[in-house]
Amino acid sequence: MGMLAAMSERAVRRVRELTGGPSVLDGLTGSDLTTFLLDVFRRRARERRPADVLRRYREDRFATPGTVDLLSLRRAEDALLTALPPGTDTVSLAPLVPLGTHWVLGGVDPRKAVATVRGTEVAADSTVGLALEAAARRTGAGTVRLATTQRVTRAQLFDGAGAHFQLFAFVTAGRAPDFEREHLAEHLRFLIEALRGREFRIALTCLDRQGEAIAESVRSLPGVVDDPARERGRDYYRHLCFKVFLTGGEDRFEIGDGGFTDWTAKLLSDRKERLLTTAIGVDRLALHARTG
Repeated sequence: MGMLAAMSERAVRRVRELTGGPSVLDGLTGSDLTTFLLDVFRRRARERRPADVLRRYREDRFATPGTVDLLSLRRAEDALLTALPPGTDTVSLAPLVPLGTHWVLGGVDPRKAVATVRGTEVAADSTVGLALEAAARRTGAGTVRLATTQRVTRAQLFDGAGAHFQLFAFVTAGRAPDFEREHLAEHLRFLIEALRGREFRIALTCLDRQGEAIAESVRSLPGVVDDPARERGRDYYRHLCFKVFLTGGEDRFEIGDGGFTDWTAKLLSDRKERLLTTAIGVDRLALHARTG
C-alpha cells in the first residue's frame, strides 16, 4: 500500500470511530451524503474570517495564480487553435465532470482528482471531457473532431509547480475502416503546423503490431522519430502513443502527448469505436516561447 493510500485508510478509520462505527459511513449514500457534506462545509465556511481566507489564498496551491501570464497563454493558445484541421468544433467545456470520470476512463486514482460534494470532480484532463462530448455526439454521427483549451486541476504534487495549468486538447472519434492511419497523420500534421518555426520532435511509441503498422504512415513526416523505450502511458493508451518535445541542441522540453484510447468504446459499449487524443500543456509551450 502506498503512502497516500495508507494515510487515507487511517483517516477513514478515525472518522468511523468518531461516528460510531462503519455502519454510519456506509449508510451515507446518495442525497444523504451530499446533504451531510454540504452542512459540514457550510459550518466551516461560516467560521472563516477575512484573514483566514487571505492566508489560504497565499498558501494553498489550489488557489494561487499560475506562473505564466495570461497574454503569453493567449498567444500559445492562438497558435494551436489556428492550426486545427477543417471540420474541428471548438468546445467550451464545463470545469467539472461526473464523479469517477477520470478513474472509469483513464484509470487515474480518484485521489489525484479534486472531488466535490455534489457528485462531480474538477476537470483534471481535458481529453477526458472531450471524450464524453465526442461519445454524446457520435450517436448517428460520422467522424467527430473536437478541441478545447481549459484550466485543469490535479491533486498530486508536482516539483516546483502548482495544482492547476492550462491544457489544450484535440480529439477525433469515429469508426472508419482506416481510422487510425488517417487521423494519426491528421493530428501529427496539426502539431507540425502549430509548432512551425520551432525545433521539435514527435516521439512515437508502438505498443503492439497494429501500432507498428499505423506508424508506417507517418514516419516520413518532419520531426517524427521512434521512441521504443518509453515506459509511461503503456497501460493508458492502445496500439500507439506519442510525446511532443521542443528541442534546442541536445535539450528536450516536453510539452504534450497523445495516442489512441478505448474511452468512447467504453462509453458507448461498442468495441468498434475509436478515439485519438492529443494534449498540449499551454503553460509549458508559452514558457518555452518566453525563455527559449
